[in-house]
Amino acid sequence: MATASSHHRARLRSRAAPLLAVVVLAVLALTAILRASRHDFVPGAARAAAAAAGVGGGGNNHTIAQRKILLDPDFTPRLPRQSALSLSLSQRNALPPRNADRFPRLPDGHLNIVLYVHNRPRYLRLVVDSLSRAHGIGEALLIVSHDGYFPEMDKIVQAITFCQVKQIFAPYSPHLFPEAFPGVSSGDCQGKDKAAEKHCQGDPDQYGNHRSPRIVSLKHHWWWMMNTVWDGLDETRDFDGHILFIEEDHYIFPNAYRNAQLLVDLKPSKCPQCYAINLAPSDVKAKGEGWESLVAEKMGNIGYAFNRTVWRKIHAKAKQFCTFDEYNWDITMWATVYPSFGSPVYSLRGPRRSAAHFGKCGLHQGQGLSNVCVDNGDATVQLDAIDKVPNIKANWPVHIIKRQEGYQAGFKGWGGWGDKRDQELCLRPVYNTVVIICLVNEWCWDYAANTARQPVGVGGCHK
Repeated sequence: MATASSHHRARLRSRAAPLLAVVVLAVLALTAILRASRHDFVPGAARAAAAAAGVGGGGNNHTIAQRKILLDPDFTPRLPRQSALSLSLSQRNALPPRNADRFPRLPDGHLNIVLYVHNRPRYLRLVVDSLSRAHGIGEALLIVSHDGYFPEMDKIVQAITFCQVKQIFAPYSPHLFPEAFPGVSSGDCQGKDKAAEKHCQGDPDQYGNHRSPRIVSLKHHWWWMMNTVWDGLDETRDFDGHILFIEEDHYIFPNAYRNAQLLVDLKPSKCPQCYAINLAPSDVKAKGEGWESLVAEKMGNIGYAFNRTVWRKIHAKAKQFCTFDEYNWDITMWATVYPSFGSPVYSLRGPRRSAAHFGKCGLHQGQGLSNVCVDNGDATVQLDAIDKVPNIKANWPVHIIKRQEGYQAGFKGWGGWGDKRDQELCLRPVYNTVVIICLVNEWCWDYAANTARQPVGVGGCHK
């Protein structure tokens, strides 16, 4: 009996051995695939790998190829050492929104609004006042993104009571580092200095000019803000609606919020090829055509809104954005990012503007001692009765303006963005995220947790 039992166990072991070997080989193969895959994907954010197809109304084509970002996974950006002020502002970024007691619930279909600002308090007061008069504004979460810290700007935002409001501060803004990169360092080259002759540091742009911190901050702030709002905040990382972006010199009409909601609702059916909606024409001086028709045209930079699907397409072009020698974020998008999408990037808007650019001082004018730009901050925006109520009609047709004027593919940039340190700092938000990869539409591999998980919802893998 003992002999038979021993023989039976031996037979089981002999049969189990090949099966065990197969399992081990399968595990090793999967591990190799995952490691290889890591070299083809950039670290995603908390809800990385959102759908990159179907910009009009939430397409559900979740292919791996659409999530490829050709960056070096072994590269780690060098970060400046944060000052006490920079660290304190980073802590403020984690604070919850104010006024939640007055506006405890954000209804379905609401829009989040991001107002990005620098240091033009006269302008900001006007924009905040115009926002306070927008119908439905109490339904929105307003996020104010600061490029640098300026007490008067902070005070204006702290006084907002008409909606939930959250402030975020770019912790590596050049304006927070007066004596070191990304601000001005004593060893930096200036103007058209030759590094070898002056024994200074820095890479010139394509025109031979070295970086100007107060100029490059514009592009740094916009890219950091986008990464933070979409992927870095608890309040928005699971938000699947549209986010409306405005600047401190955009006057918001009373009908702007409701018109934006109408355009968002109409976009999937009226213009499924549209990537975004706009509150004003792409020509910042235009007031609109006054037609009884919706308009699809080149995406503008006044009151623009898009969803997470479009953000994923933009995020996938991080390297192109951060290495293109152009200090303006919008020109960078028009000249290199949008053309890489393979089709015209249309935005849907109404025939009358619901927001207007005002003022004569540019974002970085008036900040130095020798080039002061004086503006009394008065907005000369004329509002008609029709601008005070929603004026978008669902039964209107769509007029498509196919000829897209302005900056396009092939424009080589105005320069100002040649320093490799700026390019590395720009890439920091892309690398400083959780690595999540979607595998063949079925499972997601989270390198941070070293585990696999099933995808959740249309957006793909959620944290």
